Amino acid sequence: MAIHQILTQQAASITDLKRDPMGIAQASEDGAVAILNRNQPAFYCVTPALFEYFQELAEDAELGKIAQERMNNGEFIAVNLDDL
Repeated sequence: MAIHQILTQQAASITDLKRDPMGIAQASEDGAVAILNRNQPAFYCVTPALFEYFQELAEDAELGKIAQERMNNGEFIAVNLDDL
């Protein structure tokens, strides 16, 4: 038997989700609900605000990689602030 970590404070079954999808989504305190299938997490249901936050984190991480690659490249241009 596999042990799965549930990464939310709230959990609901797929049956509960089918019965009242909006109620399940709105019941979460932290914006996420683990949906269980046979007592194992099948997927997570998140609010639009939390999904937007995750998207911003992913975008920031990608921009950080690009910035780090450019810093490692070493091709710098001297710029005077008065010229801008």
